[in-house]
Amino acid sequence: MARAMHGSLVDAIGIRIVDGDLPPGTVLTLAALEAEYAVSRTVVREAVRSLEAMGLLSQRRRVGLTVREPEHWSALDTRLIGWQLAGRRRDQLIVNTTELRAAVEPVAARLSARRATDIQRGEILRLADELARLGAAGLGNSPEYLAADIAFHDLILISSGNLMLAAARAPIAAAIEGRAMHGLTPGVPNPDALDNHVATAEAIGRADADAAEEHTRLYVAAVLTEVRRTI
Repeated sequence: MARAMHGSLVDAIGIRIVDGDLPPGTVLTLAALEAEYAVSRTVVREAVRSLEAMGLLSQRRRVGLTVREPEHWSALDTRLIGWQLAGRRRDQLIVNTTELRAAVEPVAARLSARRATDIQRGEILRLADELARLGAAGLGNSPEYLAADIAFHDLILISSGNLMLAAARAPIAAAIEGRAMHGLTPGVPNPDALDNHVATAEAIGRADADAAEEHTRLYVAAVLTEVRRTI
């Protein structure tokens, strides 16, 4: 029960911060939070520690708890991403994450073409074929397409052999899922994006690093253009 209350309180305060209801500079106190949410001081302290770890709050003696500016937030934290996707910062979050993809995925694809195992190359090709099949059937907004899309991007990042690039999997997957859950993924995928997904997989399959990077750059650019147009 205490753990559930702690999680609920973290969500409640976190959502208010990311939505701007508690803007940067707002000063809070443990006593006020305890009274407002009708929970114990222990639960409040645990929630505050979680929010401090995420960079949303800072605590100083004689000042209390202060809401921090967005540049201090743990931007890649999937819980934080979830709050933003559910709130008023959703559109900006989707754009920001797609821009992250534009910076990360082409490099990951180049490395994947060099380092992926034969099993990984085969699975990337299979997932690309699945995306093409579902897209051609107008199922780009289906759960099956979403699962294949996330798996495709996850595997390219993993097969890059770079742990730093692989660490981007969770936020990228969260943003792809959030875009789909909010009805922003079309049933018929952007043809340029889908064709270049397939071309990327084929390039990785034949260990062509230049082509893998270029086709990835093209599909992310197509997605980014689409995102900016639809939000």
